[in-house]
Amino acid sequence: MNALGGIPGVHSARYAGEPTDYRANNQKLLAALNGQTNRRANFRTVIALSAPDGEAHTVEGRCDGVIIEQLRGREGFGYDPLFLPDGYTQTFAEMSAEQKNKISHRANALARAKTAWAAFLATTPAHW
Repeated sequence: MNALGGIPGVHSARYAGEPTDYRANNQKLLAALNGQTNRRANFRTVIALSAPDGEAHTVEGRCDGVIIEQLRGREGFGYDPLFLPDGYTQTFAEMSAEQKNKISHRANALARAKTAWAAFLATTPAHW
């Protein structure tokens, strides 16, 4: 998250501690952002692709948006009720799974992985 210097980052599932508690994570995030004007945030997924010969590549999917001030919606999980993607009026939690999966960081990463893997395989020797 931009406003919090990258926090919660890779610790987002356990931001409020163990065990994972989405409600507590959302409340802690709202408290940390209280009074902040910069509420820019993004979700990121990185996928590693590796060939048997050891050559590896990574691809990233990203979805930018803002953290709103109140929970909205009942779908999804995690920070979905607080995340409003750029260009949309619905949070991830207000979208259908189908709609969210078209624009999410995971969908973007998988699309890039599919393209990268196809190109990777096209240039890799057929001996493996």
